[in-house]
Amino acid sequence: MIGSRTMVPPLAALLALAALVSPSRAVVRPHAKVEFKIATLAPEGSTWMQIMDQLDTQIREKTAGEAGLKIYPGGVQGDESVVLRKIRAGQLHGGGFTGVGLGEIAPGLRVMEVPFLFRTLDEVHAVRDTLGPVLEQMLWGAGWELLGWSDVGFVYLFTKQPIRGTADLHKVRMWLWEGDPLAETLLKTVGVSPVPLPITDVVTSLQTGLIDAVYTSPLACIALQWFTRVSYMTDFPVTHATGAVVISSKAFEQLSPAVQATVKDLAKKCFAQLNEETAKESAQSIQVLQQKGIQLVTVSDQEKASFEEAGRAVRERLANSLYSQDLLDQVLRVLARVRAAGPGSRHP
Repeated sequence: MIGSRTMVPPLAALLALAALVSPSRAVVRPHAKVEFKIATLAPEGSTWMQIMDQLDTQIREKTAGEAGLKIYPGGVQGDESVVLRKIRAGQLHGGGFTGVGLGEIAPGLRVMEVPFLFRTLDEVHAVRDTLGPVLEQMLWGAGWELLGWSDVGFVYLFTKQPIRGTADLHKVRMWLWEGDPLAETLLKTVGVSPVPLPITDVVTSLQTGLIDAVYTSPLACIALQWFTRVSYMTDFPVTHATGAVVISSKAFEQLSPAVQATVKDLAKKCFAQLNEETAKESAQSIQVLQQKGIQLVTVSDQEKASFEEAGRAVRERLANSLYSQDLLDQVLRVLARVRAAGPGSRHP
């Protein structure tokens, strides 16, 4: 039970640093002529924030003060839809977005998050690496510059009562991230009427009982402290969540081409480091959640097949509305080649 959860070792405390402390960001940084204001839901103290701070320092140094980043963590600037409105109003310049925010910018990007499709991180990376130019062109065409893709991790159901199959979903008050057409279509496909809320309202809503089921990555469940209000994790991933840091092209074009190139080169290296660290922490986070009292719920092969069938129905239903059929077909072709190549082979 939640009240009897045991103490966790120092490693777990480190992984959940953002949920346990809120240190002051009092670091004095060199002045930058162009300082990009970037908002994110990632908590202060998280690995994401640490590496973004590192990127900021490198940018200021390598561009001799021509550019820098000012990061607003922990959702202090609002949910992702609010952040996008502020960017369009010129109050912010960019954001660290999940797939929900990216989908508002370029809906076709959500093809990377269709439910019950990817089985491993290697599959995700192989598809994203192969189709990277296509995905980045979507952002550029919508008026955005990509600094880097960031893995959020595989997403699971976290609930107050065990979920072993689609029928059990009818017994819970399931949260829906307000404005997420992909999750909404999936939940409706399995016959669930969800409760739409901004992500910033989830903890309070779990506490009051407005909702009793959510979906997120294990790492985010720790960092956002949702684990304190649920008891079970269904041990079958719903999807893989992809994020990215993007800056409006209008803001980015304030930099000279040479400085733009330097920023992107530095970002590429930092995001490679970020994704490597996220993979390590994600692998540890399920164990951490178990140590905190979360019980894993096993899903039978029959129920896995039912979930996967729902996933197929969703991706077919959203083809030519959320993303093009051609783009979906490209994803499926790359994925088929990766699986045919066997485990450990990232690229077909």
